[in-house]
Amino acid sequence: MPDKQGLFHGLTDDASVKMNVMVFAAFAVALQQPAIDPLRLPIGAPGEVVVAPGQIVSTRDGRSRSVRDVVRMAEPHRFVYLGESHTSAGHHRLQAEIVQALVQSGRDVIVGFEMFTRPNQKALNPFTLGWWSDEEFQEKADWKGQWGFDYQLYKPVFDVVRRHRLPMVALNIPRDWVRAVGRGGLEALTSEQRSELPSHIDLGNARHRQVFDGLMGGHPPTGAQGENIYAAQVLWDVAMADSALRYLASYPAGRKTVMVILAGSGHLMYGQGINWRIRQRTGEAGLTLVMIDTKAPRPVSRGLGDLIAATHPD
Repeated sequence: MPDKQGLFHGLTDDASVKMNVMVFAAFAVALQQPAIDPLRLPIGAPGEVVVAPGQIVSTRDGRSRSVRDVVRMAEPHRFVYLGESHTSAGHHRLQAEIVQALVQSGRDVIVGFEMFTRPNQKALNPFTLGWWSDEEFQEKADWKGQWGFDYQLYKPVFDVVRRHRLPMVALNIPRDWVRAVGRGGLEALTSEQRSELPSHIDLGNARHRQVFDGLMGGHPPTGAQGENIYAAQVLWDVAMADSALRYLASYPAGRKTVMVILAGSGHLMYGQGINWRIRQRTGEAGLTLVMIDTKAPRPVSRGLGDLIAATHPD
């Protein structure tokens, strides 16, 4: 299952207790009734493929692929999306392996992180340049406050970034923006906050709504509060896509440039999250690899991503 905590990470502080009670109440209802499997939604290409632990499977033909194959498939793309479960060490090891392979292939790699908010960009650059140790980075980048998951899970990715001095991009927006929308809708954003976002935030993507509902077990929160929570999820995706495009707009253009975006699977599944928002603005599909944890071969929808990687739960 995708990491539900990843879907709502940033909405979980004392000021958001009421919202989270509603969200987790919906999860409780889903557990008591036949749940929708978010990995088997009828979105995109029809049919299913089976992926086993240790495999990367192409949803085009159901065949196993290597990391080298992933790099070859990424050649025509400027964006590579790697959807994770935040608590899976195996997912982060695979992310690091893919980033390393892209560098070795000669690509000019940039790594975008859901884990950091825009105001924290200034704390990423010194680490990229090798000026800080892991301990200094965690302190100066406020890792616990910004993200909170075990730093050691992500260390393989950060090791690759520092080894090759890869640019890091803080994709996320401040959590209080997301919380405000979760409570009061897009109208709750201040004029200053709106000026930092695209002028139009489209809430009408029916397929994305289907993914959202699936992640909620088919029982999303309803009414005005439910619409606000959905708007907060859309804001998240729109803002991270905008951050990626803003960075690339100021980055020297090159045929070999590729941005690898690391985000929770809920932000990338079925090509309807960050990837959809970037495609909406640029026409670029990118390459989406969704990671899952499973102890046994697992059927998933072909539309879930271009590639599905399965790791055994740690």
